[in-house]
Amino acid sequence: MFSTAKDIADAVKPAATVLSDRVSVTNLSALTPEVIDRLVWTAVFGDDAELKGTARWVIRSLAAAAGIRPASIHDLYLAMGRRAADGFTVPAINVRAMAYDTARAVIRAATALKAGAFIFEIARSEIGYTEQRPHEYVAVVLAAALREGFVGPLFIQGDHVQTNAKKYNSPDRDKELETLRALIKEEMAAGFYNIDIDTSTLVDLSKPTLAEQQEVNVTLAADFAAFIRAHEPAGVTVSVGGEIGEVGGKNSDVHELHAYMDGFNKTLAERGPTLVGLSKISVQTGTAHGGFINADGTVRTDVKIDLATLDELSRVSKTQYGLGGAVQHGASTLPPDAFDAFPRVGACEIHLATDFQNMVYEHPRFPADLKAEMYAWLRENATEERKPKDTEEQFIYKARKKAIGPFKKRMWSIDADARQAIGASLEERFSFLMRQLKIGGTVAAVAQFVKVTPVAIGRDAEIIAAGGKITAAEKKAEGLAD
Repeated sequence: MFSTAKDIADAVKPAATVLSDRVSVTNLSALTPEVIDRLVWTAVFGDDAELKGTARWVIRSLAAAAGIRPASIHDLYLAMGRRAADGFTVPAINVRAMAYDTARAVIRAATALKAGAFIFEIARSEIGYTEQRPHEYVAVVLAAALREGFVGPLFIQGDHVQTNAKKYNSPDRDKELETLRALIKEEMAAGFYNIDIDTSTLVDLSKPTLAEQQEVNVTLAADFAAFIRAHEPAGVTVSVGGEIGEVGGKNSDVHELHAYMDGFNKTLAERGPTLVGLSKISVQTGTAHGGFINADGTVRTDVKIDLATLDELSRVSKTQYGLGGAVQHGASTLPPDAFDAFPRVGACEIHLATDFQNMVYEHPRFPADLKAEMYAWLRENATEERKPKDTEEQFIYKARKKAIGPFKKRMWSIDADARQAIGASLEERFSFLMRQLKIGGTVAAVAQFVKVTPVAIGRDAEIIAAGGKITAAEKKAEGLAD
């Protein structure tokens, strides 16, 4: 890692001059892989907020100079809705463990296939247990793209910006909603120009009519969508997704789609007649987050997805509501032969997470002593994940995501050869999935339909996001040029 802001400025000097208010890039080809690695380590593990924020700002500036910027997938999804772009399903990949190595593997796979339509995402819950706030997450993803020579827009998404039903249905309701609004602002400020609103936890199936069942879900989703439109950066139309029903619960049907979309569009129009609506809709078709776990801790492979319903929901969402299509959640642990079905049934997006975490933990090069230490930590610190009927293997499988944050630096510090081997396995899996989802060659569709709006984010903003403060005197003391 770098020790001071001046160290950072000196290291990037062959490629760029770090000024007090901007990074002036003069020779990007002189930027070495080692410097990028040190920048991203400092962005994540730097000794203080000022150092982390400076590293994130420099990464963002260098990436922009290389043609790598956060972008919204909204217009591509609308093009998919009118069949101007078609035949592929966008993978939305949740990066949890060994984030830099994992993101680099995604980028390598995409670059080899000339794929541009893919998303990096992280959910509200994951931000907590992986200890990756939005500004850090964006810095890691941009650094990975820079390190691997990627050029083009990157779609970064807030997955499951989700209401906690218990807190919502308590005296803490206002606090819960304000927490979500603050998260949305933080995500957009970092470069998350794709936000999945998930108030489906508040669907009440005990109500007599579909409209009544979806009423709270619809109203809050429209409120959050209006909030996003009021705070999104100038020139950016954030891609906003809604969700009909909670993943792992009752399978969705077309009648619920109509109830949700008709209610949402009506309510959003009341918030502002010209407000831009959704670009996609998430549905439940038989999967569960993390998969279904056998007693021995293995994942069931006999899951039956209701593809006919997914096909119908995608078709109706496109033809009647102009959306990109339906979104499939909880899919990474499905058997390999399941994935080529999603483009055929018109799903616009598929969310993939747990299997990549599993691959890291179960890789033969992952250090056995580190894994044993992490599992021992879980038995002491993640007891809330243990259900009365769980076997030890089921408990560990479900709980081990909770060790990623506390052991983040240890996982990043695994021997370089082992990290390379794990990264190669991940790259192979990402390549397979991208081929099955037919996103090869989608750089052309992205270039045709996606508008990238430069959004400047200064050093001070990154430092504040990292938890610090900065003054003019501190800038001078840290050796940054005026």
